[in-house]
Amino acid sequence: MQTQRELAAEVRAHRDTAEQTTAYVARFLQDNFGRRVTALVAGIEDPKQVGKWCKADNAPRIDSELRLRTAYQVFKLIENGENAHVARAWMIGMNPQLEDDAPVQAIADDRFKDVMAAARSYLQGDL
Repeated sequence: MQTQRELAAEVRAHRDTAEQTTAYVARFLQDNFGRRVTALVAGIEDPKQVGKWCKADNAPRIDSELRLRTAYQVFKLIENGENAHVARAWMIGMNPQLEDDAPVQAIADDRFKDVMAAARSYLQGDL
């Protein structure tokens, strides 16, 4: 069961994700993970496309935007519960709840609910 603090962190992360432009989300992920990992998360092959999204030169397809926003929301959830350093390390590290895949890879594979469940477990101290 979630504590009030955990629930508040989750609501803040969700609200923040909904309020940001796609360009902002892409820029945030690029700043924290680099273009190649952001492209991986989005499910695209050309990392240069991420730079175009950051400048709002064009917008990603809806499936890519969904992955970007999911990665952003999970990052913000972990950051709200811990800090940005922990959030970045958690997102790119192997995770036993995700069959040892990194959360960024699981998001790229459209395993959104699995990643969110793993993030919640982490914040609750289960893993």
